[in-house]
Amino acid sequence: MKVMVVGGGGREHAIIKKIKENKTVETIFALPGNGGIAADATCVDIGAKDIDKIVEFAVEKGIDFAVVAPDDPLVLGAVDALQAKGIKTFGPNKAAAIIEGSKAFSKDLMKKYNIPTAAYETFTDMEAALAYIEKCDIPVVVKADGLALGKGVIIAETRDEARDAVRSMMEDKVFGDSGNCVVVEEFLTGPEVSVLSFTDGNVVIPMVSSMDHKRALDGDKGLNTGGMGTIAPNPYYTEEVAAECMETIFKPTIEAMKAEGRTFTGCLYFGLMITPKGPKVIEYNCRFGDPETQVVLPLLESDLLDIMLKIYEGKLAEAEVKFADKSACCVVMASNGYPQSYEKGFEITMPADKNIYVAGAKLADDRLLTNGGRVLGVTETADTLEAAIAKAYETVKTVSFENAYFRTDIGARALMAERK
Repeated sequence: MKVMVVGGGGREHAIIKKIKENKTVETIFALPGNGGIAADATCVDIGAKDIDKIVEFAVEKGIDFAVVAPDDPLVLGAVDALQAKGIKTFGPNKAAAIIEGSKAFSKDLMKKYNIPTAAYETFTDMEAALAYIEKCDIPVVVKADGLALGKGVIIAETRDEARDAVRSMMEDKVFGDSGNCVVVEEFLTGPEVSVLSFTDGNVVIPMVSSMDHKRALDGDKGLNTGGMGTIAPNPYYTEEVAAECMETIFKPTIEAMKAEGRTFTGCLYFGLMITPKGPKVIEYNCRFGDPETQVVLPLLESDLLDIMLKIYEGKLAEAEVKFADKSACCVVMASNGYPQSYEKGFEITMPADKNIYVAGAKLADDRLLTNGGRVLGVTETADTLEAAIAKAYETVKTVSFENAYFRTDIGARALMAERK
């Protein structure tokens, strides 16, 4: 089989490595891929948002199966365009991808179908939003409606911060058109859990849970990033919580999307908070999370490509979906200064026999050079979470590049929860 994966980060590298395990796969193309992905796939210099060229390439190469991994091309309708040419594709169509593409849509969906989430108000008028800020409870969460590279959410501890957040989104357009509409949301408390799920629109099968570490610095301090590391499974996601989520969140969401004429197929990501009043949805993503994928897929014992094909055929119920009874830890190694300014172009040395997923790197004269904020993710698995964390940090010691930075406490909070 000829497989094409759209995207070029650590998530795509993890997907490609897993798909490679399928013996029927002859060639994997990554569009655009990156310097590290080039070790596992043929990289093609076509951007993930260049839908026309992606479709043209897929037709020209006779692609048997395509995986659209990032949010932007999904929201832009890449799956619709590929399937219109008869190409089997994994991912939601444009109508379903709106569940991530518009926070206002997803919040309204949850309200309409009684799916537990934070109370909220939606605004397209800045003055109305600012007037609401004057009377709402503080802290409060301000969200840009559209896609914002995972950074369009601000937790405002004071009214001044909330006002600044609204103005930066709606007036200063820091997130472009994504800030034309904002959602002002009740601040929830409790541990956060990420649950990726496979679904064909009828059946939903949750993957192993995970815990992301968004803040740049140890102790969950510093700026929000795209993710500095993850562990799986998440100790807060007990069997009881999982059963409640299935009945009150997962199944109702799939049914709600179907009822709206927006049947969702692919990977639906549930960002949850386990509040004192039970689990609630913080956000939906219409694709594999990054870096959650880098700990979830190494624990998948079943054939990923087979699962994806079954989803395309609407036969997920027939697929084997089995995860190892183990733990995983991914430590993200970034360029010092991320998520703000940082230098690029430093040579990377790393072992070839480890689960290292490359996110921001390029090849130049056969040398792998840093080319982004998050450079790579180092993942290890073990029978216990403590052992997986220790192994991951041992492997980190074998990777080097100038200006490398990583958090030293990935998984520490989870270990504390396990020991309670």
